[in-house]
Amino acid sequence: MKLITKAQAGSFESSDVLIMVEPVVEGAGRIIELKSIVMQQFGDDLLKQINDGLDFYEINDVRLIINDKGALPPTISARLETALKRAAQLQTGTLK
Repeated sequence: MKLITKAQAGSFESSDVLIMVEPVVEGAGRIIELKSIVMQQFGDDLLKQINDGLDFYEINDVRLIINDKGALPPTISARLETALKRAAQLQTGTLK
């Protein structure tokens, strides 16, 4: 999947996650900024889930800013998928 533009999905609400996606130059790698209220308990699991999602969509060069408020794994996956598809312009947000 080729990322074209900045995009985001999610919210700052409790039990949700806000994921912002930004394309970067080829070769820059994955730049992941993760803030979570459950970082000590689940930080490694969150990073693995995010990297697994990026692997699934074959995305190697991206900047992600993730602000997690205790979202469950299915919510994180859905928000990541939506943000990536919006950044690739395969899906538009409700406000566009």
